[in-house]
Amino acid sequence: MKMISSLIGGLAGAAALNILHQAVKQFAHDAPRVDFVGEEALSKGLEKIGVEPPTGNALFSTTMAADLISNAAYYGLIGFGKKKNLLLAGAASGLAAGIGAVKLTKPLGLSDAPVTRTIPTKLMTVAWYTIGGLVAGSVMYALRKKS
Repeated sequence: MKMISSLIGGLAGAAALNILHQAVKQFAHDAPRVDFVGEEALSKGLEKIGVEPPTGNALFSTTMAADLISNAAYYGLIGFGKKKNLLLAGAASGLAAGIGAVKLTKPLGLSDAPVTRTIPTKLMTVAWYTIGGLVAGSVMYALRKKS
């Protein structure tokens, strides 16, 4: 049950994160645009290995799929902790991912403007990843409580 709850929780956290990013950008000017960072990372990564990156909607869709998978895997690691610590581990993992998104983008050779443009942008970036971690930990906890 631990593995299944970790997979489901990780996917739930990643979905919550992506939904927040995509929904808030529709009405908040300062919303982080992690999708732009992801598109840049995917394009640069594919170019480095000699593969022509997709463009337009195909680039966006591929980036969203890769983002969902990578964040689900990351949040799924929360499940290796003890049941009583899942919410704390979720919050800590999400907070670390959010701070990493703000602080590591530029050192990784990517444009940091989409996540650092304003103080509210930075705060939302960290908050969205933290919420994703909390959702992941909460789902894992609920699933394990039932077993």
